[in-house]
Amino acid sequence: MEKKKPHRGVYLLPNMITTLSMFFGFLAMVWAVQSRYETSGMAILLAALMDGLDGKVARLTNTASEFGVQYDSLADMVAFGLAPAFLLWQWQLQHFSRLGVAAAFIYTACGALRLARFNISNTAVGKYFFIGLPIPAGGCTIVSFIFFAAVLPNFLTPATPYAALFLTIGTGVLMVSSVRYFSFKEYALLRAHPVRAMLVFLFLLAFVISFPRFMGFFLCIIYITGGLVYTFFILPRRNRQLLRALSLTDN
Repeated sequence: MEKKKPHRGVYLLPNMITTLSMFFGFLAMVWAVQSRYETSGMAILLAALMDGLDGKVARLTNTASEFGVQYDSLADMVAFGLAPAFLLWQWQLQHFSRLGVAAAFIYTACGALRLARFNISNTAVGKYFFIGLPIPAGGCTIVSFIFFAAVLPNFLTPATPYAALFLTIGTGVLMVSSVRYFSFKEYALLRAHPVRAMLVFLFLLAFVISFPRFMGFFLCIIYITGGLVYTFFILPRRNRQLLRALSLTDN
């Protein structure tokens, strides 16, 4: 039986959500100019929410297309490449003069390179991992730091611009690195242990609701650190064990 093709109008839905994501990125820059930094950060978080929805809607409605993939990357460039860099420059990096401009540009350029590499290597990458920090994760890390900085003790306030500078360059470099990051596209582990997964989710939700500024940044750091630990410690050990097992089999 021939599969019925979706109505052409349905193709509009995921692309409209993508447009909404880009619009929130644009709003974030407008609000950053007005020194409304946390409002600008919220706009970037809403853009991330839209970015998570558009792909799922396209797959559910069977309307995924190459046009949508390219359009989504351009929207990501605005919402998670330009907007966070501009927000950080307005918030802290302008204190470093030319160095601040350079740091913001490094983040933006690395974001563009990350998206270009993702687009041409999409079919070669496995389902479980991304190669390099995803640009939405980079943008959310920067935004979560802005919220987190508001609860830092007063004696750490002078260090905030330097932390922002380090975070800008660090997330940029991680985006074009070969570090592997979990993609959250496969949920086999969660399906295997649904009760435990639900308990972990409930505890995380409780902590996020109780300490949103701290937990947002903490979860981003856990995600970034997890990729580094997996790539430089767990994966090499697993490869050595695999090679040892193969050599024993040959003998």
